[in-house]
Amino acid sequence: MALVLTSTAFADADTIPRRFTCEGEDKSPPLTWENLPQGTESLVLIVNDPDAPDPMAPQMVWDHWILYNLPATCQGLPEGIEPSALPEGTGQGINSWGRTGYGGPCPPIGLHRYFHRLYALDVLLPPELGNPSKDDLLLAMDEHILGMAVLVGVYEKTSVGEQPA
Repeated sequence: MALVLTSTAFADADTIPRRFTCEGEDKSPPLTWENLPQGTESLVLIVNDPDAPDPMAPQMVWDHWILYNLPATCQGLPEGIEPSALPEGTGQGINSWGRTGYGGPCPPIGLHRYFHRLYALDVLLPPELGNPSKDDLLLAMDEHILGMAVLVGVYEKTSVGEQPA
């Protein structure tokens, strides 16, 4: 069976509820996964928006949340998880706001797609990674990916904002 990533907050290709965005409480949605490939040692979660800043003329991928070294025994993350409550050993990458942690959807214009990608790795990544950029994390993961699952949510702001993605 293939690796599966789901949320009780929204279905694949469905609208992300406002409470998980900059217009709401800006907290992370609940996520669960199952069917880890045999040999999985750790998990990586990357949430990003490839439609920034304008889905009619995208110019960048905006990273919203980057986690690595989630233990293979972990079966999900609860809604609004605080960094201090992440499973022991979990590392955090730097998002496009230049900080660690979750930053919810906050598109300046149009309907954006938010890809939640969960990677199963055959290694535990070195702690020397610290707080890597997404690109540095992807390099460290190279040749260690056993499987991947994707959950896509969409969101369009109801008011005009200043922050991209």
